[in-house]
Amino acid sequence: MPSVETAIFQWEQGQRRLGAADPAQRAALERIVDRVVDELRRRLGGPFTTGELADLYERGTDWCLDIAITTAPDDPRVWDTGTVADAAFARYVREAADFAGGRHVGGESPEGD
Repeated sequence: MPSVETAIFQWEQGQRRLGAADPAQRAALERIVDRVVDELRRRLGGPFTTGELADLYERGTDWCLDIAITTAPDDPRVWDTGTVADAAFARYVREAADFAGGRHVGGESPEGD
């Protein structure tokens, strides 16, 4: 299992790809990211840690493709789950109980990161 720091790095890369996306696709990508964030909220419920979010990520993000297709059914160019999933996780990690100033805080997680 990758460390929390590795997962955060991957998520930040997704956020960068989103920022560099073709402006013609940006609005649709942003809508998909917003929907994925909503689903993360639903899946994790109340307060969560970066470790819990990384565990969810490690279990797979195939479900993000379903959200992308549902959100923009006529635009397969924006179904890039590597970008939308990672960008959504990057946004959502900011709400983690043990995340501050752009990094995981509190030493090692229970998963041994």
